[in-house]
Amino acid sequence: MADKVSLIGLDRSALGAALVTAGFPEKAVKMRVGQLWNWIYVHGARDFGQMSNLAKGFRDTMEAHFTLARPEIVTEQISNDGTRKWLLRTGPGIEFETVYIPEKDRGTLCVSSQVGCTLTCRFCHTGTQKLVRNLTPAEILGQVLIAKDALDDWPSTAPGRSVTNVVMMGMGEPLYNFDNVKAALKIVTDGDALALSKRRVTLSTAGVVPMIEKAGTEIGSGLAISLHAVRDELRDQIVPINKKYPIKELLDACRAYPGASNARRITFEYVMLKDVNDSLADARALVKLLAGIPAKINLIPFNAWPGAPYECSDWAQIEKFAEIVNKAGYASPVRTPRGRDIMAACGQLKSESVKERASTRLAAEKLADMQSGQLARMPH
Repeated sequence: MADKVSLIGLDRSALGAALVTAGFPEKAVKMRVGQLWNWIYVHGARDFGQMSNLAKGFRDTMEAHFTLARPEIVTEQISNDGTRKWLLRTGPGIEFETVYIPEKDRGTLCVSSQVGCTLTCRFCHTGTQKLVRNLTPAEILGQVLIAKDALDDWPSTAPGRSVTNVVMMGMGEPLYNFDNVKAALKIVTDGDALALSKRRVTLSTAGVVPMIEKAGTEIGSGLAISLHAVRDELRDQIVPINKKYPIKELLDACRAYPGASNARRITFEYVMLKDVNDSLADARALVKLLAGIPAKINLIPFNAWPGAPYECSDWAQIEKFAEIVNKAGYASPVRTPRGRDIMAACGQLKSESVKERASTRLAAEKLADMQSGQLARMPH
């Protein structure tokens, strides 16, 4: 049935309403919601036939009306370092990427919130792809479910899980898709669902200042800021949203972020761009700028992509920069690039369909130029 309703991403209230609409008696709905919730999010059921403790008649009726389908996996790539990247599709032109990064003490899933992005940050490959649309809660959660399926990471409440952290750092600006991100993360952090602590969830923003306090109050996850420059004139170029919400306003919002403390620091992301933002004067200015904010600083070696306008800072320069930040008392790990060989590293994500369309367009343009040249040389 083409018009089956997906139950993925519905909260308990909406799930109950869907059951009533399908004709289930209201007196049984609360119990059924609890059963379905457990099967979908604790055990990772992909179809109703797996729900072995539920009556067959109930399962058949559910199958007739509803679906638990994940997004379609277009491609899965595994890096030499174990990083995994999935290109997912939920409709024509609706493609997005998610990345799993395994480490010794954790497994981090980098989740997308939009198809494309409106922010055009100059160092970011995703920023070269125009926004297609916001992802729905089902599409955001679908990324988590697919990763857990692939990693055999069910039940979600078991010890030794593979996906221990979720970061909203994939394609898109999460705070421009606030309601859908909030709905999805509520299920990610529900103790009876995907059961991740809010301390294990981080939302990254390029600086949508009016939404930052709202995110702290209503989502309550960790906060990461894509800073990347210490002067407005440079940040205006690198992260153009700075023209709307300059550095002072952004940092004031960070100081007021609900729940920020030394035990729960705000992460400031700083991509290292050679001869652009990597001077030792920049390092000293960064330390001064963040004074009074419970912060840690992630220094990110720039990950190149075709046509990128920047180069990565020299490693010796990154180490000198980090030393200044560390001596000032800030934890400033240099993020080890992961998944570069499959274009899965920070700032490299972009829908494959857009890459394909671009390459097809360039080929067509080249052919048209050749044909035009041949026509020009033909006698008239």
